[in-house]
Amino acid sequence: VQLVESGGGLVQPGGSLRLSCVGSGFTFSIYAMGWYRQAPGKQRELVAAITSGGSTNYADSVKGRFTISRDNAKNTVYLEMNSLKPEDTAVYYCNAYLIGPGLRPYDYWGQGTQVTVSS
Repeated sequence: VQLVESGGGLVQPGGSLRLSCVGSGFTFSIYAMGWYRQAPGKQRELVAAITSGGSTNYADSVKGRFTISRDNAKNTVYLEMNSLKPEDTAVYYCNAYLIGPGLRPYDYWGQGTQVTVSS
């Protein structure tokens, strides 16, 4: 199983970035996918998630600015980030999650991509 994130970088406040995460080695379409972030000295937090059926939810801090989407044909989940703020600076991680038969959890993580918002 692999999750490979890309698209991070340095951006000025008010700017935009699009993160991508490509999954392999598992049945991507049946997994819920999420983006988490971890800033220095802080706990990892959920930013946005999308179910296998396409339902989405967002952290209050990013509602109206970030959009999560998925393309099952490409085994890819995206995070479109607009109106970026310095407090969005963090390492962003892709997550794949499924509760399988017998309630066994399947929980996979990418290696993370750095997003820095600074002038």
